[in-house]
Amino acid sequence: MGLFRQPKENFSCSPKIVTASLSVLCLLLCFNCGSGGQNEGEGKMNENNSAGKIRYPVVAGQFYTANPTALREEVEKYIDDAEVFPEFEPIALIAPHAGYVYSGWIAGYSFRQVQGKHYDAVIVISPSHVDYFGFSAVLTEGSYQTPLGRIPIDRDLAKELCAQSELVVASEQGHFSRHGGRGEHSLEVELPFLQVALGEFKLVPIVMGDQSWENCKALGETLGKVLAGKKALIVASTDLSHFHSYGEANKLDSALIESLELYQPEQTCRQLMMRKLEACGGGPVVAAMIAGKMLGAEGLKALKHANSGDVPMGSKDSVVGYLAAVIYKKAGEGVKKMKSKEYSEQIPDEESLTLEEKRQLMEIARASVECAVRGEPIPDFVPVSETLKQDRGAFVTLTKDGRLRGCIGYIVPVKPLYLTVEEVAQSAALRDPRFPPVSIGELPLLEYEISALSPVRIIQDVGEIEIGKHGLIIRRGFNQGLLLPQVASGYGWDVKQFLEQTCRKAGLPIDAWKKEGTEISVFSAEVFEEGEIKLEK
Repeated sequence: MGLFRQPKENFSCSPKIVTASLSVLCLLLCFNCGSGGQNEGEGKMNENNSAGKIRYPVVAGQFYTANPTALREEVEKYIDDAEVFPEFEPIALIAPHAGYVYSGWIAGYSFRQVQGKHYDAVIVISPSHVDYFGFSAVLTEGSYQTPLGRIPIDRDLAKELCAQSELVVASEQGHFSRHGGRGEHSLEVELPFLQVALGEFKLVPIVMGDQSWENCKALGETLGKVLAGKKALIVASTDLSHFHSYGEANKLDSALIESLELYQPEQTCRQLMMRKLEACGGGPVVAAMIAGKMLGAEGLKALKHANSGDVPMGSKDSVVGYLAAVIYKKAGEGVKKMKSKEYSEQIPDEESLTLEEKRQLMEIARASVECAVRGEPIPDFVPVSETLKQDRGAFVTLTKDGRLRGCIGYIVPVKPLYLTVEEVAQSAALRDPRFPPVSIGELPLLEYEISALSPVRIIQDVGEIEIGKHGLIIRRGFNQGLLLPQVASGYGWDVKQFLEQTCRKAGLPIDAWKKEGTEISVFSAEVFEEGEIKLEK
């Protein structure tokens, strides 16, 4: 029996949680521990169709909206807002399974890495919060359903997995609720993200009833053996530490992430079993790490970490941690060259925008802010050129009386430039956490500045930095700071001061840029103000 075992009478992910005391807030932060109030479809979870049983959603309307249109729009935004890391070719993803209002923006980072890709099958591994059984249960027939549609089980692959080990069993346990109890949420909540990111796919759903090393090893090695030569994606579902203070949770989660990135599955598993680390889905993660090694993975990279205290409605007194990560192969040279060529063709280094293009972007920024502040519909803008349809990062900066009033942007090119400006202009006015939302009375007083960004590149020598041309991004661990090119020239900084101030922006010591393990990147920006382009002819 493994230490990850969860007894049936205790639905917790952590020994500190007492089921009877959990509130609705806890339900969304981590899992649903109530048994009252059936969701649509829960009462007919055992309905049969010609291909087997349909597993209907049991937390739609609780962990995420049950409205298909709203759900798709929400998940698309989480994915579109996340950064893509083209240097990693995913073998497996690690994603959280809490209510979307808390962890959806973190999950977006995981699924952004596979957006638009095709896989012959997707294997989702989750823990069991509601039942204990001594094996990994694979659903081999039927389908899982979400508000976005039905996902068929890959029967052949599921049965092939179950033929390899007595600890990987064809079973409905953990998938369907028993005796009127609540249904397991931790596999279900990953599926809408997969449906939006991938479109149609076949599913192999696996619930681990016991997360001992023996079971992790059996499942991981089975996956590694059966998936060899197949184009498949593994998704491990887990949250991190549970119900500690904000500071303590960050310490615990950082320790787990450090262990994961060492990529030693057995060592991580032992630390989890000894309670030195916390993750309610530690078993699925360890199994994915084992399978990844057998499938040629080169490492594990944490993409984004946060906790429930990082969202506006979250308390910092008692939080749950969330992680997006990828188990990866390095992208081949062909992929790297394609990306480099793609970006360099789209974004010339200097002065790529015409006066007409600048003027339209400025009109888009102002109209988007004014309509958003007044609560009016945003116009449908028609770009004046193909350049504005190319994916580019951008920032919109708002000032009033010469003082900053809001600044939000995308570093990486995730949307066409004109749509990026439309979105970040609204965010600068209404969602910059440093300022209250812009009021209607302030609209005539605002001045606008747009920074259209080049691709970001990592540098090895700070001698490459040019004041007035380059913006800086400094990353170390989970800390990241960004300053635009015009900041350094505006304050008259030299390169050393620019590096120190970017470290300060990241919440790091000012000399962190000198330390091994700190990543320094540069980008250029084409910056123009509303007053400038009115004077140009």
